[in-house]
Amino acid sequence: MMPEKTIITSETSNSSPLNPSSSRIICHVCNKQFSQYTCPRCNFRYCSLPCYKSHSGQCTESFMRENVVDELRQVRSDDQTKTKMLEILKRFHSEEEEEEDWGIDSITDDEGSSLTLAEEIIQKILTGDEVNLDDLSLEERKGFQRALASGELSKMIEPWKPWWLRPCARTISLGTGGTQLVQCVAEEEEEEAAMVSEIPRGPDTPLISLSKLSSTNPSPLLPLHLLDIVYSYCFTLRIYNGEWQSDSLGSATMVLTVSSVLGQNSQPETIKEMLSFCLEQTCSSAYKNLGGGLKFGLNLVDDVIHLLSLGNAALVCLLCDLQRLIHGAIKEGKSAGRDMKKKLKLAERKVFFMMCWVNEQTPEVWAALESSVRAEKNSMVELNNGFPDVKKKSLTRKGGVVIEEIE
Repeated sequence: MMPEKTIITSETSNSSPLNPSSSRIICHVCNKQFSQYTCPRCNFRYCSLPCYKSHSGQCTESFMRENVVDELRQVRSDDQTKTKMLEILKRFHSEEEEEEDWGIDSITDDEGSSLTLAEEIIQKILTGDEVNLDDLSLEERKGFQRALASGELSKMIEPWKPWWLRPCARTISLGTGGTQLVQCVAEEEEEEAAMVSEIPRGPDTPLISLSKLSSTNPSPLLPLHLLDIVYSYCFTLRIYNGEWQSDSLGSATMVLTVSSVLGQNSQPETIKEMLSFCLEQTCSSAYKNLGGGLKFGLNLVDDVIHLLSLGNAALVCLLCDLQRLIHGAIKEGKSAGRDMKKKLKLAERKVFFMMCWVNEQTPEVWAALESSVRAEKNSMVELNNGFPDVKKKSLTRKGGVVIEEIE
C-alpha cells in the first residue's frame, strides 16, 4: 500500500464522517483532490467514482458481482422458470463433459470453425440481456452465421413437444359455441393442469352459426382446405419451436407461403393435390437450412392425421391459435406493404369461417378424412420407396414434377 500524503489545513472545518478532522488525505489515485472515501476491501483512499473504478479491477469486479448476486437472490422465479433453468444447466454440463473444450463461449460448426464470443457478450447472455448482431464483431458475426447455416446452433435448443401430441390434448372440452369450459382442478392435478395450460385456449366468445355467416351451402372442398391450413400451422409451429409469438409477422408469412388456400387463394380439389403443394413448399430451398425436407413433410402429414383423430375441440383450438397468430402479425406489420396486409386480413377471415365450420361437424367427418389422408400418405411413401437406386426422388401433381429431393 502506498504511503498516505497528508495535508494539514489551517482552515477550520466542521467535523463529519467524511471529514472527521482538519487533517486531509490526498486521493491515492489522482493525487489531486482530497480523498473522501475508503474502499471497504483494500482501505484504498479515493475522491470520486472514476477514481474508485480505476483503483483496482479486482475490487470493482468483486463489488459488481456481489450486487448482481444480491439482485438475483431477490428475484422470485416461478417453478416453471426454475425447472427450465435447471434443465439448461444439466444439458450444458453434460455437453461440457462430453467435449471439454466446448462451452458457451465456443461453438464449432461442421467445418471445424470455432465461434468464440467476447467476455462482454457472454456476460450479457448470462444476465439475460438481449444480444443483437450489431453487438458482435465482424469475425463473431461470420462465425455465428456459419454455425447457424451448419445447424450447430439448433442442437443447443431444447426440442419442443407439440401440444397436440400431449395426452391432455385428448381431453379438451369446449362448449356448444366453441368457447372454453371452466374446469376445477384438484391440488393433485396441478401437474396435469400445467400441461393443459399449454393447449391453445378456445374462442373467448361463442362462434357464429354458418347459416348466419353465409346464405349458401358450404363448399364440399372445405375439408381439403382445412387439411391445407392445419398442415401450414403445424409446419410453422415446428419451425418456430412452438414460439410463434416471438415473430408474429414472420410466422404468419410462413403460414401463407406453405398454405395455398390462405396464401394464394387456391382451392385444391384432391388430397393428393393439397399434399403435393404443401410438400413442395416444405422441400424448397427456402426451408432447407431450417430442417425442411421430404421426411419432415411426411412427419407433418402424421401431425395432421393425429389432429383429425382428436376431433372438433382440438381443431377449433388450433384454428383459434392460428387466428391469434395472424391477428398479431396484422398489428405487428404496420410497416408491411399493402398487399401483405390485405392477404393477412383475408386469411384471418378464412380461418374464422373455417373455425365456425369445424365446430358444427360430426366425429364421422374427421374419421373419414383421417382415413383418406392416411391412405394418400401411404401411397406417396410407396411411390417414393419404389425407386431406391434413383438419386432424385419425386412426387407428381397433375402429371408434373413438383417435388425433388436430392439425397
